[in-house]
Amino acid sequence: MVASRVKGTTPPVRQRTHHPSATRSIIHSTSQRKYKHQQQQQQQQQRQQAQPRAPLSTVSMQNPSCLLYGPGDARFENIPLPTIEDPYDVIIRIAYVGVCGSDVHFWLHGGIKSYVSPEHPLVMGHEASGIVYAVGPSVTNLQPGDPVAIEPGYPCRRCRHCKSGKYNLCPDMRFAAAPPYSHGTLSKYYKLPADCCYKIPTNTAPLPPLGLDEAVLIEPLAVAVHSVRQVGVQPGDKVVVFGAGTVGLLCAAVAREFGARMITSVDLSRERLDFAHSFVPGSSSGGNNIQVHSRVGFSTAIPNPALSAEENAQCLRVVHRSSVLDDDPGFDIAIEATGSESCIQMAIYALRVGGSFVQTGMGQKRVVEFPISVVAENEICVKGCFRYGPGDYRMALELAILKKIELKSFITKVVPFEKAVEAWETTRRGEGIKTLIRGVGFSDGSTRPVPVVLRLCLLILGGGRRVQGE
Repeated sequence: MVASRVKGTTPPVRQRTHHPSATRSIIHSTSQRKYKHQQQQQQQQQRQQAQPRAPLSTVSMQNPSCLLYGPGDARFENIPLPTIEDPYDVIIRIAYVGVCGSDVHFWLHGGIKSYVSPEHPLVMGHEASGIVYAVGPSVTNLQPGDPVAIEPGYPCRRCRHCKSGKYNLCPDMRFAAAPPYSHGTLSKYYKLPADCCYKIPTNTAPLPPLGLDEAVLIEPLAVAVHSVRQVGVQPGDKVVVFGAGTVGLLCAAVAREFGARMITSVDLSRERLDFAHSFVPGSSSGGNNIQVHSRVGFSTAIPNPALSAEENAQCLRVVHRSSVLDDDPGFDIAIEATGSESCIQMAIYALRVGGSFVQTGMGQKRVVEFPISVVAENEICVKGCFRYGPGDYRMALELAILKKIELKSFITKVVPFEKAVEAWETTRRGEGIKTLIRGVGFSDGSTRPVPVVLRLCLLILGGGRRVQGE
């Protein structure tokens, strides 16, 4: 009998009679099912009680968002409100969203490697900060009302890249505003895992607290930290950074914090280089073939368009020679933050023998002419930089909180949510350094975290796990 059941054959009819032992077995089985069902109901009730309590205005709440349907086609629409699905989920009310070069590229071309479409429109934005609105039942380090900086991407946590400490290379990374399925942060509410939310301390006396507007720049600052770590800047190094945009300037500042003794910033914009002198303290130099303006520890250069990349690099090496004792006037480190072919070539030529190069910026061209012979003959170490890895975001936040790197001066324009396109166009024209888009419902003065007293009130009104009345 047992063997026939294992094979899946139908038991004899006589075993279906109401034998007392069979009846007891049926009753026992039924009781087990009832008990299991009751247990599941209790667990479900417990989860519901632990999850955020729905505010009174839930029915009327909407999630205004800026979606890109194609190149030059942005629309403001309401998308579904995010909900707590995982115990470690956190829902953020977005305060500010920054605009970077990739946003402009999406606006102009509809994407980079993958593209948006009318069938798969995409919420834009990835540089962001905000206020915690709701948390999952397992989140213990955050509570509603906390101001946070947002790391806008989370990996699978299972692949070999994640397990080897390189989660930024995860093939299943869910990064904000990555078509076709990962919406960005340009919404009223945005959901992500708790470990991607970095609480901003409100009591940093005697230093002023980090503002929510400044916190937007933690994302590009983390890129700069990762870049400098990738190339291994050490105390005493001579560093040249190509590009004086947001990431390039932040790379220069981070290199300074890592102990670089001389930093040179290269760009075509005199306005940006003038700003660099007020932002990156820093060596003295002079020359004829390259326009130079400098201070101790830091110098700037505008390449001569009449010269080749190799000739401009030679001028950099000679003009920015830090000491007559240098037997090799080249730079120890070159950080390329433009993606421009000529700058990439110039960076390689500017390095000393045995120097290191890191490609941080992405330009219009995906394939460029590269001086591979120089790399081989001089044993140049070449590395790439893609977003940020373990510890980079936290280090960036610490540098900002301790005012080692001042971020406030980067913000040159703030526009309301409904003028997001204006922000992209401002960045496209190269105006200013960093343009921000203010979140829905945030006023001009909403640049500082919510005060502790107000946060407590919000917690009481929201049942302890969600801000009420949003």
